Amino acid sequence: MFLYNACLIFFTVIFMEIVEKTAADIKNLRIQGATNIAVKALTAITDQIKSLNPKTIQEALSQLHKMKETLFQSRPTEPTMRTGVKYILYNLQRNLPDPVNISDVISSLASQYITLLKEAKARIQVIGANRIVDGMTIMTHCHSSIVSGIIIKAFQDGKKFDVVCTETRPLYQGHITARELSEKGVKTTLIVDSAMRWAVQQKEVDLILVGADAITSEGVVLNKIGTRLLALAAEEYNVPFYVATPSFKFSPETVIGNLEKIELRDPGEVWDSPPENLRIDNPAFETVARKYIHGIITELGILPPGYLYGAIVEKYPFIFSD
Repeated sequence: MFLYNACLIFFTVIFMEIVEKTAADIKNLRIQGATNIAVKALTAITDQIKSLNPKTIQEALSQLHKMKETLFQSRPTEPTMRTGVKYILYNLQRNLPDPVNISDVISSLASQYITLLKEAKARIQVIGANRIVDGMTIMTHCHSSIVSGIIIKAFQDGKKFDVVCTETRPLYQGHITARELSEKGVKTTLIVDSAMRWAVQQKEVDLILVGADAITSEGVVLNKIGTRLLALAAEEYNVPFYVATPSFKFSPETVIGNLEKIELRDPGEVWDSPPENLRIDNPAFETVARKYIHGIITELGILPPGYLYGAIVEKYPFIFSD
């Protein structure tokens, strides 16, 4: 009994140190960016599995499901990370009989998924950069490494254009975009969020390009709060509105009617010392209906929002696994 309890305590300590710490860092935004979150989560899983050293696939699956539950609860809108965990579970169950070193198999699967992500991002950058032409004014919102990559690729291809980006309250992720582009030599203007409609008109924006935090089965996109306002401004001034994202951000739960959750962040991000009895709402995301989206730029090509679901079903069946 003593040995059993000691092993249980040892397991709990390791679990807390690796997986739960990573989940806490994701929840508290110490780890940001969909790809970075996925990489950190899968790295935590592989480190955890190496420490536990499961002897059978069934043992490993039991441990992985516990890690999955912890990581999935870290944030409600992280489909890229959730898809990566599913990729490991889906393929591990097809490795019967038990391999000699299960930890190495899981590590290999994690590496495969990370490679898929990197290859997808590289292809999206090429496809998206082809959509940019000389003389354009491009506008974006928040920070997306995919969008920054597209713009930088177009600039490195020798194209001349201007970029307008929003500051993106309350955490100012738009500053990241402005810094990345400016440091690469891209002519960039930063505006406050409430000036986005003004900018679309006054800056004579030709193309709006944003990222995505999740995509539903109906082709609805979830992205940083303010994205729908920008889409409405694009509609008003007849400006093409594109979303750039890997297909791995598809949310399969929406196929069976579940709605992707809109995360409400800490009010302290908006005002750390507010007056007494003041309520502060701080929604992190909002939806953009597919009728406002000209196309979704993915590694599979530029697709109409309504076509994405069918393409993903055919290409990535593991996304729909439990």
